[in-house]
Amino acid sequence: MIEGRDRQPPSARDLALLADLARPAGAAVHAAGLADALRVSQRRLVQAREEERRRLRRDLHDGLGPTLAGVALGLDAAAGALGTDPDRARAMLAELKAETTRAVDDIRRLVYDLRPPALDELGLPGAVRQQAERLALGNHGMEVRVDVAGTLPRLDAATEVAAYRIAVEAVANAARHAHARRCRVLLATDGLLRVEVTDDGDGIPAGTRPGVGLTAMRERASEIGGECTVGPADPAGTRVLALLPMDRP
Repeated sequence: MIEGRDRQPPSARDLALLADLARPAGAAVHAAGLADALRVSQRRLVQAREEERRRLRRDLHDGLGPTLAGVALGLDAAAGALGTDPDRARAMLAELKAETTRAVDDIRRLVYDLRPPALDELGLPGAVRQQAERLALGNHGMEVRVDVAGTLPRLDAATEVAAYRIAVEAVANAARHAHARRCRVLLATDGLLRVEVTDDGDGIPAGTRPGVGLTAMRERASEIGGECTVGPADPAGTRVLALLPMDRP
C-alpha cells in the first residue's frame, strides 16, 4: 500500500488564484440573491394590486351599484306619487336624499383608500399634520409635532402615499396602543426620504409578534424598494424609521 504524500499548505499563488475565482463567484451569488428578492417583491406588489382591484370591484358592485340603482327606482316612484300623494312623495325624497348622502360617503372612502385627497390639497407635511392632529384629539390631547428638515422635493405618487400611510399608522399606534403623551414626526431627505416617528409611550414589549399595523408599514416600504424598522426610542417609547426612495416623477 502506497501512502499518499503529506498535504502541503497552499502557496501564495494558489491563494491569489482562489481569490480571483471567489470574487466573480461571490458577485454572481449576490446578484442571484438580489434577483430572487426582486422577484418576490414584484410578486407581492402584483398580489397587493390585484387584491386592491378585487376590493374596489366588490365595493362598487355590491355596495354603490345597488344603492344608486335603488335611488333611481325611488326617484321614479316619487315622481309617480307627486300628483296623487305629495306627502308620501316628500317622505320618499327625504329617504332618497339620505341614501344619496351615504353613497357619497362611500365614494369619498374609496377615493381616500386610493390616495388621500389631503396629499394633493396640503402636500405631504400638511396632510400628515392634519391627520396626526385628529388622532391626537382622540387621545385626550396627545402632543404631536410634525417637523420637516429642509425643503422636501417633489415626490412620486407611490413614495408620497407610502410615507403618509407609514407616518399616520405610527402616530395612530402611539395614540391608541402606547398611551403616549408626546409624539414627533420628522420628514427629511438625504438621498432617501426619511420618515421618523418617535413617541414616549409604553414601547413594544420584548417578544411581541408584529400586528397588522406594523406589518403594513413594513410592506408599504418594501413595495417601493424602501425599508421600515420599528424599535425602542431613546430614552423610552417607540421609534419607527422608514427610508424610502425619492425617484422624481
